[in-house]
Amino acid sequence: MYILKNAWRNIIRNKGRNILIGIIIIVISAACAVTLAIRQSANDIVDSYLATNKLEATIGMNRRKLVGNFKENDQSQEEMIDSFNDIESLTQEEIDKYGDSEYVTDYYYYYSVSVDAKDLTEAADTLMKETTETKTKVDFKEFFNNAGGPPGFPGGGSPSSSRTTSTTTTKKTEKITNAKAANGAFTLVGYDSYEDMKEFINGEYTISEGEVSNDFSSDSCVISEELATLNKLSVGDTITIVDPNNTKLSYTLTITGIYTENTDESSNMSSMFTNSANKIITNVNFIKKMVEADSKLEATISPTYILRGEDVIDSFKAEVSEKGLNEYYEVSTNADELNEATESVKNVKTFATTFLIITLVIGGVVLAVINMINIRERKYEIGVLRTIGMKKYKLSIQFMTELLIVSFVSLIFGAIVGSFASVPVANKLLANEINNQSSQVEKISKNFGMPPQMGENNSSSESSDKQPDFKNMNFGVAKVNQVDKIDAVVDYKVLLQLLGIGILLTLISSLASMIAIARFSPLTILKER
Repeated sequence: MYILKNAWRNIIRNKGRNILIGIIIIVISAACAVTLAIRQSANDIVDSYLATNKLEATIGMNRRKLVGNFKENDQSQEEMIDSFNDIESLTQEEIDKYGDSEYVTDYYYYYSVSVDAKDLTEAADTLMKETTETKTKVDFKEFFNNAGGPPGFPGGGSPSSSRTTSTTTTKKTEKITNAKAANGAFTLVGYDSYEDMKEFINGEYTISEGEVSNDFSSDSCVISEELATLNKLSVGDTITIVDPNNTKLSYTLTITGIYTENTDESSNMSSMFTNSANKIITNVNFIKKMVEADSKLEATISPTYILRGEDVIDSFKAEVSEKGLNEYYEVSTNADELNEATESVKNVKTFATTFLIITLVIGGVVLAVINMINIRERKYEIGVLRTIGMKKYKLSIQFMTELLIVSFVSLIFGAIVGSFASVPVANKLLANEINNQSSQVEKISKNFGMPPQMGENNSSSESSDKQPDFKNMNFGVAKVNQVDKIDAVVDYKVLLQLLGIGILLTLISSLASMIAIARFSPLTILKER
């Protein structure tokens, strides 16, 4: 208690020097508060983005491996197509088997199948092969070498024969078809939820009329604008889907929406229509119903697995390979895309960290110099206290206590100044992210043909019952709390970090004074006096 009282008296007695130290600490703590707030905001953005943009692994065709084997075996184009047809498609059982993994938190998939329908032009992956066929015809002709007639008749002679050969060459064109390509005119794609429909989420497809039905068990679909124009179809009309393997199997789908493809294909002068012109979008349950009715109908399943983190990517790939994944398939992830998306925010965080380190170094040096000057000015006081019997460590604790009190008070003022200064800085950092999040949710809802969902207050209970809540869906959009994350920038975490910084600076700056006190000889000090 004596040390604390004596430290407080010394602070009051040396106001000028302590005010100077306090101002320096206020500036340092305010700068630290701003940089810590920026770091905290950057962490919030990155964590929020990674929480909504999951690390996804997909299984697709390893075309490098495929083409490499074709080259090694010196296969012709016809042999390449036959080899490709021999590659078995992924089955539902395989997808479930790969998804049963400790590295996977969740997985989903969509079906695609080729079907026939009315007034559609097939764009099949085919090879036209021209063959030549040669036919040889032999004619036999018998005659007699004497003009009289056959033997035994008057004027008869012996018989003779001749052979006439004719060759006919014909050419014909044979179509070699990729069995995995479209066997029908339509490509029918079935999804299980809005969150799986990446084309609508990223804006590649946009509903121009109607909407995407939120009933993923109904016999409904959305079609391209080009297909609707060609066949004079509109929302509410029905189309008939025909099984290409069995024309007796037909299904009726109700059109709930018409979509437009937004990709730039203006450079493709050889095609009248876009790639999605013949694409009909429905749900997984409808395609499963078709496959159950016709076991020969081959549906392609495209899975997406949600991984726990980047550190399990290699382990998941190895596990999938051990479970029997075909060598012509490969696992790819969106890890690079996630890192690129958060790179700019991480750069801001790195800049803030660098600035924080520089501030601490400069602040520590300045405080250490001021402390050394303070010790030299109070050398006589130190000599007297040491002469009357005060231990070195108690004397060091007293000087450190003085600096701690000044630092603590200054940190409070610095935190207040930093909180006011950090709000506009953090606002600037987070404002774009918040606006992007809101605009992306609105844009996604429009892509699905739904009214914009601006906020909870703007949606009635009636509309919320009929429409999906896009704001709470995992669309890969960073969800930033528009109130807490901005107004409470200097939170308890930042305050604790500031307290740690204050203690650290106090210890560093007091180190010089401790060394000086330990080296001082009280008798020498008094003699000099």
